[in-house]
Amino acid sequence: MSNAKLAILSLVAEKPRHGYEIEQIIEERGMREWTEIGFSSIYYLLKKLKTEGLVESELIDIQGRGGARRMYQISGEGRKILHTAAIQALSQPKPAYSPLLLGITNLPILSKEEAMNALHAYQEGLTEKIAHLMARSEAQRPLPPHAELLFEYSLTILRAEEGWVKTAVQKLSPTEETNE
Repeated sequence: MSNAKLAILSLVAEKPRHGYEIEQIIEERGMREWTEIGFSSIYYLLKKLKTEGLVESELIDIQGRGGARRMYQISGEGRKILHTAAIQALSQPKPAYSPLLLGITNLPILSKEEAMNALHAYQEGLTEKIAHLMARSEAQRPLPPHAELLFEYSLTILRAEEGWVKTAVQKLSPTEETNE
């Protein structure tokens, strides 16, 4: 099961939701920082989950909102699959496929100046992401324990990357040779 499908299934498992509410939760929790779910793919994924029998849906009239919304809830089979997938995700490390690794692989084709400029830009981006994530986390306090752990994990990873970039910049910086 893809990370995006697992994320959507987990949100529907928390409580029945409609597509727009799922989008709001994804945005509030900063889930796009760690899984690839585009706004337009939410409904596509919900339909796939329904076809696979992992969620059920029904059309619900929304009072005062002028229309009906399709509410999705997890099925019994969906709960079993989610349970197995959650244990697997928590117990089996998976490789990360970061574009940063491709950039490192290609450092030999860049000038020192280009590499340093790129790494400084990356460092600035990390600083902005950390500040953004911290603000988002603070704005939603108190958080349920699992949501707090998600924010803590993301911040830990970003801070580790930030430390790595500082080390990389130091290693790539030209050293002054002393004449003795």
